[in-house]
Amino acid sequence: MFVLLSNLEGSTVQKSPMTAQGLKRLEDELRHLKTEARPAVIRAIAEARSHGDLSENAEYDAARDRQSFIEGRVLELESLISTAEVIDPSTLSGNRVQFGATVELVDEETDKESTYQIVGLHEADIKERRISVSSPLAKALIGKDVGDSVSVPAPGGDRTYEILKVVYK
Repeated sequence: MFVLLSNLEGSTVQKSPMTAQGLKRLEDELRHLKTEARPAVIRAIAEARSHGDLSENAEYDAARDRQSFIEGRVLELESLISTAEVIDPSTLSGNRVQFGATVELVDEETDKESTYQIVGLHEADIKERRISVSSPLAKALIGKDVGDSVSVPAPGGDRTYEILKVVYK
């Protein structure tokens, strides 16, 4: 789910939905990289340089690799943050599943219940029960109502779930 917005020059910018929590996590990571990780790797490079011959200096190579990773991640985070469209699920309501919903499901075959929140692509974390809006399960759920059954493609064959509850918090 992306939203296309036009900027002043007439070109479009692809916005990606995100919760405020997801945006905060990205901003915290960016702040950490800029204020702690970047200065630390600069110090590590300076220290490695002081050891002499750079052509056979594994510490220098490792520090440069780390610096490259940090700079790439900083650029990626800045881009993600600039294109984020923050959606506050607590302002939404109803029994229809949409972005930000916390959905309680039951597997119709096993009767096992599970709960997931549908979040943006870059804030998904299955351990925290947050699934990406672009995941097969979220795609199947979006637009459905409490009581509906959805079929989701899975490696072992399609799974069918019934939507028990939809909450926006």
